[in-house]
Amino acid sequence: MHLRAPSIDQGVLAFVWSVVFFLYMWLGALAIDVPGGVAFVVSLIAAAGIFLFVRTRGADHPGRR
Repeated sequence: MHLRAPSIDQGVLAFVWSVVFFLYMWLGALAIDVPGGVAFVVSLIAAAGIFLFVRTRGADHPGRR
């Protein structure tokens, strides 16, 4: 019997990656005394970029090695 990980939609994975990196960037910026509003907006824009990048380029392509 061969056990495999469950299939997870690429959009869900992209969302999870963007949330994790958003929190990392936002809390990191707050830790180094960046103003709260600036830290939130910059982290949100970066998280949106991460979401788009992972959504469009993060899929496994079976034919590529």
